[in-house]
Amino acid sequence: MKFTPIWFDSLGAKSSCVLIATEDVKILIDPGIAIMQPSFPAPLAKKLYLESLGLRKIKNAMKKADVIVISHYHYDHYLLNHIELYKGKTMFVKNPNEYINDSQRKRAKEFFQSLYGEMLDREFEEFLSRKRKLAYPDPLRELKLAMKRDFGDYAGRRKEVLKAGYEWFRRRTERWNKWFEIKGCDEKKLMVEYAEGRCFEFGKTRIRFTKPLFHGVEFSRVGWVFSTVVERKGEKIIHTSDVNGPIIEDYAEWIAMENPDILVLDGPMTYMFGYLLNRTNLQRAVKNLVRILKTTDTKLIIYDHHLPREAKFREHTKEVWEVAKRLKKRLITAAEFLGKTPEVLKYA
Repeated sequence: MKFTPIWFDSLGAKSSCVLIATEDVKILIDPGIAIMQPSFPAPLAKKLYLESLGLRKIKNAMKKADVIVISHYHYDHYLLNHIELYKGKTMFVKNPNEYINDSQRKRAKEFFQSLYGEMLDREFEEFLSRKRKLAYPDPLRELKLAMKRDFGDYAGRRKEVLKAGYEWFRRRTERWNKWFEIKGCDEKKLMVEYAEGRCFEFGKTRIRFTKPLFHGVEFSRVGWVFSTVVERKGEKIIHTSDVNGPIIEDYAEWIAMENPDILVLDGPMTYMFGYLLNRTNLQRAVKNLVRILKTTDTKLIIYDHHLPREAKFREHTKEVWEVAKRLKKRLITAAEFLGKTPEVLKYA
């Protein structure tokens, strides 16, 4: 399998887009991009230039791809304003009807309206149906490691956070059961499949998708994502999307059990430290990646997205880099994989 990073945060605009090419199929994962946040140290003109450069590269990659994967509906993971680039593609996308927060549902609805309208010249209402009401299970039931973890002094606060999270989740499930369901599509011009928990084969290439995963911590208000596994003849690549480190221990255990040859792993949001990321969850993310480093034979880890949005990202995740060096593991940003310096470090 040939692995090519198309654009990542370390190149100066928000993205985690990769192209995986096998003898059977070309798979593009998360073709989206967004300008860096105001705190990113580059001048605005440079940030706009890097975003436009990244967009051009992503659009070129979309033209080459047979399969396009969209793990969730944040703008740095899919393109909304270039619908024509999805024509004739097989699309494996995040289910817009459940395990989704309100803002991403709104974005997904807008995306599918444009997609079906422009690609198929059909009314969006043709793709809506009454949703069958479902009873959604406790999402923490499968997170056995995270729920057994000793949080010490943070345990009381964590209990409060989880209690509020349960209530937020309950309200989301009520909304999912009230919405009209947006249907997928299987037509010559366009094939749209909801990917979570499913597996697809193209010749000898196998593409697997996880069930919905929290976008960071348990009950993250940011929503849910899925991770992608691509396999062929004993080779394996995992693209985690936005698991933030991973923060959750069970996600790290899953990665360790998969033991991929290449791991594309997004890091914790250290640029949001003290706001959306506290010290406890940063330490979780660091310890979880250390476990992955120590227990897998993974040859390459692209440790990027979220992480190189601030210049002290290596300082904030110091133990990870030290362990990787000691174990002689290749842990690098996408920029370094391409022989470049991470953009944020040019202004440090």
